[in-house]
Amino acid sequence: MKRLNGMDAMLLYSETPNLHTHTLKIAVIDASGYHGDEGRYGFEAFRRTVARRLHLLEPLRYRLVDIPMRLHHPMWMKDCPVDLDYHLRRVRVPSPGGRRELDEVIGEIASTPLDRSRPLWEFYFAEGMADDRFALIGKVHHTLADGVASANLLARLMDLSGGPQDERDEPPTPCDPPSSGQLLWEAQVDHLQNMAALPHLMADAARGFTRLRKRSRERRADPDFARPFHAPPTFLNHVVSPVRTFATATLSLAEVKETGKHLAVTFNDVILAVAAGGLRELLLRYDGRADRPILATVPISTDRSAERITGNEIGGLMVSVPVHVDDPLERVKLTSQATKRAKENNDLLGPTLQGRMLEYLPPPLAPAMFRVQSKHADHNRLMNVAISNVPGPKERGHIGGAPVSEIYSVGVLSAGSAFNMTVWSYVDQVDIAVLSDDRTFADTHEATDAMVHAFDELRTACGLPRACVVDTAMAPAASGS
Repeated sequence: MKRLNGMDAMLLYSETPNLHTHTLKIAVIDASGYHGDEGRYGFEAFRRTVARRLHLLEPLRYRLVDIPMRLHHPMWMKDCPVDLDYHLRRVRVPSPGGRRELDEVIGEIASTPLDRSRPLWEFYFAEGMADDRFALIGKVHHTLADGVASANLLARLMDLSGGPQDERDEPPTPCDPPSSGQLLWEAQVDHLQNMAALPHLMADAARGFTRLRKRSRERRADPDFARPFHAPPTFLNHVVSPVRTFATATLSLAEVKETGKHLAVTFNDVILAVAAGGLRELLLRYDGRADRPILATVPISTDRSAERITGNEIGGLMVSVPVHVDDPLERVKLTSQATKRAKENNDLLGPTLQGRMLEYLPPPLAPAMFRVQSKHADHNRLMNVAISNVPGPKERGHIGGAPVSEIYSVGVLSAGSAFNMTVWSYVDQVDIAVLSDDRTFADTHEATDAMVHAFDELRTACGLPRACVVDTAMAPAASGS
């Protein structure tokens, strides 16, 4: 048995009928050159791979166990049998089977919650794609794994070139739930440990908030930076619908790195500056104005271990996004300054403080509070959008003997915020995914198109060639096509 930590529990409690807290991991598989023993590539090759590697994918065998009377956060029951006939599903991508059609299928899959009575994941095998491509669409509850853990988990599912292939079939083992008495006893022990840790936590919180307040007073007020807890209203901020929409695009990793080197800023600064340019275009189109900076929450990992495949060890930076600035080079400058401020704030407050405080989230009250918030929050003062940047595998992976050509990932939508953009780097690509709802965009590919336009604009301003089409990825899906 394993207790959910505070961040894990918060992601569980905050799930409501219109705010699902599962994440999506999509691996596009290029089977055009597949020469397996079974003939053509298909679902059975994929199923055999999952069955033989399930012993490496420990979180997929976890089952949630609630504590009687909700006296503590739930626990994971480990090593449970998995019904692959339930968890592995087939889905067909409509003709012509390109990026747009796949993205629509992914949006439909994202629109339904996971069944909490079973291990909290589902894998969909998408068939019917053009150019002999397939896609693995993983729907995994965020409670199970954050971005870093998910990347490590996906690496274990894939065969990485030159890596060992540790595959074996394992018979299911019984998974008997513990008694109520045992659950209550362990809850009591954990509560005593938390009580003992509380004075130290309160002292750290007081020091952190004091340092942060002092530094904030030292900074001059600057209209080019959004004030914390003052996210302005935008078309992206409203009561979120349960229906999800999804869109993807691909940039060249080499070109993103070249742009960052030319501007002497970090890879993450380039991504956030591109997001600023893309969001500016969208705000001008939908709101008719982009005259003040907005706020983005940017998750950061507090444990980047390559061996961690489960749990949420994350904090969050609140970064000012300069959507009000027309000059792309000035946007990069302000973005770099904003990220430095956000990192400094995080260090002053304490990178692990947020997670430690969530350990004390009250299980009997938290779900009801989140439900009320999800129904009524039409504006989130903490954030306008969520933007994540996760480094993915540097080596090309294979699933069932066929190479993975692209990887996309996206997190969750929050109350009052219907925009999540997640970027994964993979081999030679920067794969962009945007999750929204059906109340936000006429076509969610408008968002990914805007990001590509913003990257082109930035490279042109740098005197670099326009972005090329990445030929290792699916063809682009222009909005409105």
